[in-house]
Amino acid sequence: ALISAGEGGPQTGTMTECFDCDNCKESLYGRKYIQMDNGPYCIPCYDAHFANTCDECKELIGHDCRVSRGPADKQVSSRGPSSSWLYSQELYYEDRHYHEHCFRCFRCDRSLADEPFTCQGEELLCNDCYCSEFSSKCVACEKTVMPGSRKLEYNGQTWHEHCFICSSCQQPIGSRSFIPDKKDYYCVPCYESKFAPRCTRCKKTLTKGGVTYRDEPWHKECFVCTGCKTPLAGQQFTSQDDNPYCIKCFGNLYAKKCSACTKPITGFGGGKYVSFEDRHWHHNCFNCARCSTSLVGKGFIPDNDEILCRDCSSDL
Repeated sequence: ALISAGEGGPQTGTMTECFDCDNCKESLYGRKYIQMDNGPYCIPCYDAHFANTCDECKELIGHDCRVSRGPADKQVSSRGPSSSWLYSQELYYEDRHYHEHCFRCFRCDRSLADEPFTCQGEELLCNDCYCSEFSSKCVACEKTVMPGSRKLEYNGQTWHEHCFICSSCQQPIGSRSFIPDKKDYYCVPCYESKFAPRCTRCKKTLTKGGVTYRDEPWHKECFVCTGCKTPLAGQQFTSQDDNPYCIKCFGNLYAKKCSACTKPITGFGGGKYVSFEDRHWHHNCFNCARCSTSLVGKGFIPDNDEILCRDCSSDL
């Protein structure tokens, strides 16, 4: 409280015989003083012991500074003596104190006492200056993306959340997955409908994985043997009339049969075979019917259904 002491004593009650400044001990009769919890102070002593220094002009913020309060939501507060009477106040932000007229934007010099502001390093900036220098612009609407607003950033570019839309359905993508295509962006359903390949068998979209057969895409689960329907992805297979078959089905249905063991001659796994007239043998089955000597690369004599080496045929 700022009180003037006179002959009758302070306005708050009965004076004692000695009414002096608690610091310099000079009499307060006829002088203005400020009452603190621990006693009264003359104005010079109050300013010297309790006043803060302005962070901008570096001068004391005296008791007679204009009462003003900044916006509380931006951490600007007011402070005065800790007595029940409040007379002098100043603006402060993060332990930095300012005269009301010194609390201004570092760029445009606009007063921030009643304005929202942002601290950038050591500088206090009004919202306009901060947005102009530090905020990004939406690539869709070219307007400033205000601090604290919902936005989306991708590949060094920024959008307002409501401006980032699918190039096909024109609906905001928001937090959903999306797929870039050159300068366009698509939600997953639209991209699949517009660009994704379709399985040759089931005609449904092929989003990932799959196999290619005859330059056509297939789901792994759709690429199966034409005969037994066993999945062929990652397995050896062959084809007949453009239809894929597993080795077993192809051998049973189309392969030549060995005249010795009657099993299919598929040619897979490095298998070789010998043909004579309308008969065929695996290499390891093409042996003399009498002595079992291999006849591969050697002369042989046919004897009805048998094949004989020359030695065995000469004994006949």
